[in-house]
Order: sequence, then structure tokens, then C-alpha cells
Amino acid sequence: MQRKHITEILHHLGEEDLPSGAVNPPLFQTSIFSFKDFDDFSTALSDETNHFLYTRGNNPTVNILEQKLAALEHAERAKLFASGVAAIVSSISAFVQSGDHIVTIKDCYSWTSTYVAKYLARFGVEHTFVEGSDANELEAALRPNTKIIYLESPTTFTFKLQDLTEVSSLGRLRGIKTIIDNTWATPIYQNPIDFGIDLVVHSASKYLGGNSDVVGGVVAGSNEDVKRIFEKEFLNTGAVPDPFAAWLILKGIRTLHIRMPVHFQNAMELSRRLQENEAVEYVLYPMLESSDQYSLAKKQMRGGSGLFSFKLKTRDIDRIKKFVNSLKFFRRAVSWGGYESLVSPYAVSHRDPGENVSLIRIHAGLEEIEVLSEDLESAIRSAL
Repeated sequence: MQRKHITEILHHLGEEDLPSGAVNPPLFQTSIFSFKDFDDFSTALSDETNHFLYTRGNNPTVNILEQKLAALEHAERAKLFASGVAAIVSSISAFVQSGDHIVTIKDCYSWTSTYVAKYLARFGVEHTFVEGSDANELEAALRPNTKIIYLESPTTFTFKLQDLTEVSSLGRLRGIKTIIDNTWATPIYQNPIDFGIDLVVHSASKYLGGNSDVVGGVVAGSNEDVKRIFEKEFLNTGAVPDPFAAWLILKGIRTLHIRMPVHFQNAMELSRRLQENEAVEYVLYPMLESSDQYSLAKKQMRGGSGLFSFKLKTRDIDRIKKFVNSLKFFRRAVSWGGYESLVSPYAVSHRDPGENVSLIRIHAGLEEIEVLSEDLESAIRSAL
């Protein structure tokens, strides 16, 4: 099937026959749907996957967004969730049971590692964490009872990549489901399904929404896999996306193809300037030519997002605090992916940061590059 152009997906797909000639998709803020007769009612009840019955399952506003997200990820189907964590949890849970084993990445999203290491362990699901950059290490971690290889490429503090082609080949050869968190690169810059990965998850709260005003998640993949997740996990756990949240994400993705190049350009320029600053030990951004995995990054991704890290040479926590507190245009906050620039030091979320006390994560927003660059340089000068 011929793929649609990005703007056709973002601006037209799923909107071909909107009621009353509406240009913008309506917000179907309804909990239930009614039926004209007994037979229609019965059909919907017997196949909730493909019918509107109760917004806890499907909703027209939500489904328009799901069509777009599936097409963006070159997937057959997508399912929206109330949060990124809900999408991650459901995509994993649908394919494991007690006695199974999961292999995942050490530096993955903290709530992913918590779910795998602590929550699933309560129910007899085993796990192994790997660094992930070496496919041989990953293969060595596999067991006869391994059911899932969970990836995050790149990771979102240390920005390590996994070779998607090699990992997907391992999965297919052994009948292991491969899942990846693709929130960092977005479908604009990376499509893991093209490399053979089975399922792609996103925190829609970040670049897909793009305005820091909504929380959501999505999983995309084959019709069979997403149907399994919908029926086995989604309907049973009730991680329902509100139609208004879907409507907000719809508004956000209209400009995804315009926003991402600006984030990418700002992150590249800030990374390069920080590399030249004498107070900076190193910069972690996979699209930099100096990155250890630059060749792999170029192979798998068409560009990058606004999120990267750098390490200051000092190990003095007071100087780190002064640097962070001196920033004017980088807001001190969790998450990332909105229009705004953010700073999140490793030490703020780790009681004993050790050698990483001076590791700083930056999200380059949509502000003018000179404003952001001067803010960083000024804060470094004042603290170091």
C-alpha cells in the first residue's frame, strides 16, 4: 500500500467525511452511544474493537487521532491511552504471564523499569536489564522463556541507541515480541516498524501534543497485536483517553512536522556550542558527529529531537545548583517535548548521584537560538 505524505496524514486522514461539513473534527464528549435497533446493539456488543458502544472502548474523536498515529508510524493500527505509562504497561502485559522473562534497557524511562523490575516481579515475571548498545550482549541475555525485548532508542538521559534491525531479527528468529519507546525521535525522524520492530509506544504528552497541556499515550503495530492489547489490557484496566485529550493531541500534531525541525536545529546548535565550552566535560546527543553511535543514528533516524544531556566538569553540588538556578529561559520541570525549554539535572532526582552529579538534561524548545545559548553560557559563567 502506498504511504501517504506527512501533511496528508496530519491534516486530512480520517477527516474525509466530518459531520455538517466541519473543517475541524468535532469533540464527541459522550460516554455512551445508542443504536437504532436490537441487531445493531447486539453487533456492537459482540465486537467492541470495531464499534462505538462506550467511550471506555472507542470514540470517534479518539479514533480519528488513532488513524493518524498509525499512519505516522507505518503501522496497521494504533490505540490511544490515558498516559504514556498506560500504553507501555499494556503493551508489555498483553504478551507476558507468570514464568515469562523480559529483556529491557538499563537506561529506559524510570516508570518502565519500575514496572518491569518491581510490579511484574510480584506476579512471577522475570527480567534482565542490558546496556543495549551491543546486540551480542542483548542476545546473551535471552532465555527460553523470554517473551519480550523492550527497547528505548535513544534513551532519554544518556541517549544510547540499539540497533533496531539486529534486535528485530533476534525477535523474529526466536518468536519474541519487540517493543520500542519512540517518544524521543517521533515518527518524523524514526519509524521502528520499518526496521522490523513489532510495536511502537509513545508518550503523547510530549512532542505529539507539543503544548504541555495534555497527558496521553499510544501504542501502534499490527492489527492483530493492537487488537490483543485492546481486548486483553485496555478494556480490562480502563486506561481510557478522554475525548478532549484526544482533541488536544489532534490540534498538537497538526504542526508536528514544523515543530520538530526547530527542536532539532536548536538542539544541534546548543550541543555544538556546549562542546566548545571549557566548563563542559562532554555532550550526549546522538546526531552529533562526535557521538560514538553517530553512524547508527544516521542509519536509523532522519533527525533528532530537542532533548540532550551534557556534563559539567565540576562535581560541586553547590555549583550545580547555582547553574540551574541562574537559568532564566530554561524552566526547571519534569517531562519535555513542549514548546518551552527545560532543564532537569540528574542530581535533582537522585539522592546519591555519584559521578553523575553534574549531568544536566536540557530540552531545547522553540525559542530563538541566541536567547537559549546566551542563557546557558551566562548560567555557566555565573556558577563556574
